[in-house]
Amino acid sequence: MSYQVLARKWRPRRFVEMVGQEHVLRALVNALDEDRLHHAYLFTGTRGVGKTSIARLFAKSLNCEQGVSSEPCGQCSACVEIAEGRFVDLIEVDAASRTKVEDTRELLENVQYAPTQGRYKVYLIDEVHMLSGHSFNALLKTLEEPPPHIKFLLATTDPQKLPVTILSRCLQFNLKNLMPERIVEHLSYVLGEESIQFDDAALWLLARSAEGSMRDALSLTDQSIAFGAGAVNEADVRAMLGTIDHRIVFELLEALVSQNGKEMMDQVQRMSEFTPDYSGVLAELISILHRIALAQVVPDAIDNALGDQQQVQSLASRMRAEEVQLYYQIALNGRKDLPMVPQPREGLEMTLLRMLAFRPVDQRPVDKPVAQTQTPAVSPKPEMTEASSIPRPEPVAPRSEPVVMQVPSPAVQPEPVAHQAPPVMRQDSPAQTVRRSPDIQSIPQSDIPPWEEVPPEYAAERDDVKKSDRGSEQSPFVETETPVDSRPEVTAEDGVNETPKVAATPVDSIPSDLMSLKLDHWVVLVSSLGLSGMTESLARSLSLEQLSGNRLVFNYTSEQEALLNETHRSRISDAVNAYFNEPVDVEFQLGQQTRETPADYRLRRDRERKAAALKYLKQDPVVLQLIETFGAEIDESSVEALDIE
Repeated sequence: MSYQVLARKWRPRRFVEMVGQEHVLRALVNALDEDRLHHAYLFTGTRGVGKTSIARLFAKSLNCEQGVSSEPCGQCSACVEIAEGRFVDLIEVDAASRTKVEDTRELLENVQYAPTQGRYKVYLIDEVHMLSGHSFNALLKTLEEPPPHIKFLLATTDPQKLPVTILSRCLQFNLKNLMPERIVEHLSYVLGEESIQFDDAALWLLARSAEGSMRDALSLTDQSIAFGAGAVNEADVRAMLGTIDHRIVFELLEALVSQNGKEMMDQVQRMSEFTPDYSGVLAELISILHRIALAQVVPDAIDNALGDQQQVQSLASRMRAEEVQLYYQIALNGRKDLPMVPQPREGLEMTLLRMLAFRPVDQRPVDKPVAQTQTPAVSPKPEMTEASSIPRPEPVAPRSEPVVMQVPSPAVQPEPVAHQAPPVMRQDSPAQTVRRSPDIQSIPQSDIPPWEEVPPEYAAERDDVKKSDRGSEQSPFVETETPVDSRPEVTAEDGVNETPKVAATPVDSIPSDLMSLKLDHWVVLVSSLGLSGMTESLARSLSLEQLSGNRLVFNYTSEQEALLNETHRSRISDAVNAYFNEPVDVEFQLGQQTRETPADYRLRRDRERKAAALKYLKQDPVVLQLIETFGAEIDESSVEALDIE
């Protein structure tokens, strides 16, 4: 007996043997069991998802000698002949080869005659969208009111090409693409029944290459069996499909994480010896980056079906979420641009080089505290020359970005001269680009503009303000205390029934031991825990409500409940324990937040600093002179306080 391919040998013989398409099978089974049959059915979907198989099973259920039911016997002459494709009352038509109206009329001439052998005469028209417009018109009347012994089963991969007059006369069922998991499960069963050795990783490669088509998956499995001499293993399937090895992509990512450009180019060189599909390499890279991003947010969603769970989790713990998202977007754009490059290898190399060149601005380590940054030194302001004091008109271009004004220190401001026009600053003057005076510690605190006061969480991160330099003196960056009751009280008229949150009192420094910790310290302490990504955002939305010994109780709202899973809670708890270097009992509870969260604290401080900056700007003598001389106005929406990093 000649060999029968898997796609034909394992075609389902009953509805229960169908893989997937439960939404279609349920409707058909109920219609058959309850005898509520329509005269025309339309099955749509991509190739190899079961359109023809379901139509033949439906025809078998209609003509089984045991009666109409969803469970045909499979042994009577009608069932056997339908399965073998020689049942006289099942008329299968390939619409792609019979598109003319004469063919349709010839087909419909026999509709009026009763079936020869079965209970119903079934017309199975495949690729029905290929019929001409005249053929559809010829089919309309018969399709709307056929004789009681006629059933029409139409199948198409492109339902958009069907006239609405045809669609309105049929019950339409849209068959979905099969998920890779379902395909792998079915291939495992088939190969087990065929007594063929296989690797799970090889089946996943075949399932992804099939793109949702079970027939394509079985055909590729046939090909891989022949390629592997009776076995299906990962190496042979990769060689047959031309896909790249997972390990090479992981080695590229390892070199990327370590910023080793030479190693990346060496991997590309070794890869090019096998003439791979470079678009497939980028596709594999995109898929792995997606799994890494998923592992960072939902670690439990990563399984070991591809045998790379440990590698994915390792990279997820060493890469920042911002880096993963940036690399994913770069790889996606690189694959899109690949057809336009002279050589595909050049496109892959340029994509990898972009990943090396462009990185997120925030380069803090993943599991370490925030790295301190140092304010660059600034050259002193040059002396004002005679030419610079002469007013000259300059064109003012409209600016959409916020205006940041640098005001000279009172110690260096020139004395106002009567009847003298305000000095015009030269275009190359450093005062236009310098964010603040370099020798800020030498300026008395009373001379520092209120809008340049720095919140504690920023002051703690600066290198230029060291504890050794302060001694017992008060730091110029310490905020002035804001009374707790200075916040507007929330009343019932505002539509909010919650109790107003207690605003945190600004603190001079962040405590390093647990005994010195107070409730108000949490709003500035969170910046020193070394958290990142979504964990850091969730930590900033918590309020520290109770503090008793080594027990900290945080409150969260119902909005954060779905996101604050065990993974994020464990990271926050570990960060707190690592900061104080002693065991801390961290508890999380759902409840009303009566104290200010770090996120609320930062918003409040930004508003206060902007208001102080605007007040200082309105009182500045230079600004007042500009307003008086030129009739200028201050655009309050463009005023922003300087951020001191």
